[in-house]
Amino acid sequence: MFSPVQVSLAQTQAQMPAGFVDAAAVVDGLAVDMRYFGEDNFVGARIDGYEGGRCLLSRPAATALARVQQDLAAQGYGLKVFDCYRPTRAVAHFVRWARDIKDVKRKDDFYPEVDKRDLFRLGYISNRSGHSRGSTVDLTLVRLASGHVPVDVAPVEVDMGTRFDFFGVQSWPSSSAVSVEAQANRKTLATAMRRGGFMPYDKEWWHFTLRGEPYPNSYFNFVVK
Repeated sequence: MFSPVQVSLAQTQAQMPAGFVDAAAVVDGLAVDMRYFGEDNFVGARIDGYEGGRCLLSRPAATALARVQQDLAAQGYGLKVFDCYRPTRAVAHFVRWARDIKDVKRKDDFYPEVDKRDLFRLGYISNRSGHSRGSTVDLTLVRLASGHVPVDVAPVEVDMGTRFDFFGVQSWPSSSAVSVEAQANRKTLATAMRRGGFMPYDKEWWHFTLRGEPYPNSYFNFVVK
């Protein structure tokens, strides 16, 4: 267990700890689309703490993700990550945004059926995120390209029923409000992630955390570069 002092040190650390790696260097063929490094997210702006589009994870999480990638490849699928390690300063950015009730420019895309005033109460926004511990990842499935497709063509995401970060019950892995195909794709992803040692989250089909994560009580704040 980590003491409060260790947690405090993690929160103020400026450099990436030695126990973290760039997941793309460990997971062969990993597709990376870090949504908080750009503007295609529920805030509609680059998020504090993202100065690069890299997927940083604890080494055990990245190693486990590599096993998942190998498992899925045999089924004709690969992984595409949307978010990995998340600095605590990014979480603070989300909190500030959520408290600004007038800023609803991405409501139609990400939370059309949810009143922004309810984002905290419903658990869509929180003052702390497991992503900041370095072993939680948001991701989806992509279809592997055939030998006839140019290597520079972006991998195609499969139908998961909702977009990443959609705030609504439709994003729950158990939701029957999405197509049968989407339900099957969610099951394929969750099954592979479980076999690889990750635990799913019951309100987000894209969200998984490594069992026995190495920093269970540390919330890091170093910048993603």
